Amino acid sequence: MATISCRVKNNDDSVIQLLNPNRQTIYFRDVRPLKDSRFQLVNFSDNELRVSLSNVSLSDEGRYVCQLYTDPPQEAYADITVLVPPGSPIMDSQEDVVSEGNETELTCTAMGSKPAASIRWMKGEQELTGKMTVDETYDGMFTVTSRLRLTVSKEDDGAPVSCIIDHPAVKDLRAQRYLEVLYQPEVKIVQAFPEGLTREGENLELTCIAKGKPQPHQISWLRVDDDVPSHTVITGSDLFIENLNKSYNGTYRCVASNAVGEAYDDYILFVYDAPTTIPAPTTLNLDNTQGTVSVIGLFPDSRAGEGAPQKIDHAVIGGVVAVVMFAILCALIVLGRYFARHKGTYFTHEAKGADDAADADTAIINAEGGHNNTEEKKEYYI
Repeated sequence: MATISCRVKNNDDSVIQLLNPNRQTIYFRDVRPLKDSRFQLVNFSDNELRVSLSNVSLSDEGRYVCQLYTDPPQEAYADITVLVPPGSPIMDSQEDVVSEGNETELTCTAMGSKPAASIRWMKGEQELTGKMTVDETYDGMFTVTSRLRLTVSKEDDGAPVSCIIDHPAVKDLRAQRYLEVLYQPEVKIVQAFPEGLTREGENLELTCIAKGKPQPHQISWLRVDDDVPSHTVITGSDLFIENLNKSYNGTYRCVASNAVGEAYDDYILFVYDAPTTIPAPTTLNLDNTQGTVSVIGLFPDSRAGEGAPQKIDHAVIGGVVAVVMFAILCALIVLGRYFARHKGTYFTHEAKGADDAADADTAIINAEGGHNNTEEKKEYYI
């Protein structure tokens, strides 16, 4: 509804009339000559003529004239601009499903508006820029089309894309659709067993997790630069190897494929030595000795310091203790023979030393006596 008012100051009883853009009289004083019931008198006095227009259409747009019958006549003008909101936007795409890395085009059209509408694009919370064209129709209306070219990735799958119509006659007019993007598989190998290091004699179980759109239809296992061990069991996405040994070292690859492409993930197998047993520290107290002999057997693991649990083998402990006892017994026997031999030599030397001392005393005495006899005998021989 539009309201048109014609006001006059200091009217001297002159006639007031209201004319439409075609110069047809709508109201002459309080009489309506025009046969259009959409026009209704709101107020009439010597100073004002007020008329309402309901159900305004585009044909009502133009300049309305308020005329005062004087000599010469006086006129005032009022322009009515009619806004025509566009219809619901029409959104279309070049293709419904797009593969990642490809480009697609979206179009959004707003028809039958006045003035021309403007169109904005949003992908999620991100504003995008399209290329807009405006066409004017024969009846003075406008059709606006915007084209958006977009290169998609797998992250765009399921993302909402909206075209938003901006027009003074309407608010919050938009169209929306969700992108559907196909992408090649994402592959990841998970070691299901064992939880820690892979060692000789243990089993190995790997699981290949592959996701894509469409879902991968084929998953295969291979060993890079070599054959998979003969007793390997492959069940779908799972690979199982029992009784590992170092000849199985290498790179194992899981390959997954779908209609878009294929991808793979690698698992490097390194088989460590089997965990060796570590005997508990053993202390032996030997009788008739002055000290204590402590024997500790250390057999380091090939991955010492890795935090792997150690196993205690009691048979090895018994063997180590037996070897230690045997070594101690041999040492005692050798020490006993050594002390026995040196003790006999000591007694022999002691006895011999006494005899030598006695012989020495006798020799001294004989020497002294011999000396005197010699002096006495000198006289006889001389």
